[in-house]
Amino acid sequence: MAEQLIHAVGKRKTSVARVWMKPGTGRIIINNRPMEDYLTRETDRVIIMEPLRITEKEGQFDIKVNVRGGGISGQAGAIRHGISRALVTLDPELRDTLKKGGFLTRDPRMKERKKYGQRGARARFQYSKR
Repeated sequence: MAEQLIHAVGKRKTSVARVWMKPGTGRIIINNRPMEDYLTRETDRVIIMEPLRITEKEGQFDIKVNVRGGGISGQAGAIRHGISRALVTLDPELRDTLKKGGFLTRDPRMKERKKYGQRGARARFQYSKR
């Protein structure tokens, strides 16, 4: 039987992560670098591992990720979303567990755009009376 390769896309803010999963030893490669090199903060690494930990699939898959856009924290959220979607593709029975954890919901929070005539999205220019 051919090796099973699962593909999924995860998003968070302006980050888009394309995730490929295959049965293996638990290696995670992000943008052709080991996870430890790419994600320097421990919290980001924990965020990525959450879906695997909650479904008890840690160390069972080799994961390759291409991620673009946003910052490191947004990219970590996008990778988590992609891994969760890939796990559901692999085994639909995991859907309830991941849904309860909130890993399948695409976080809709985005940066609000700057408005014309203002300094920022909500901040106004300072008013000068004299």
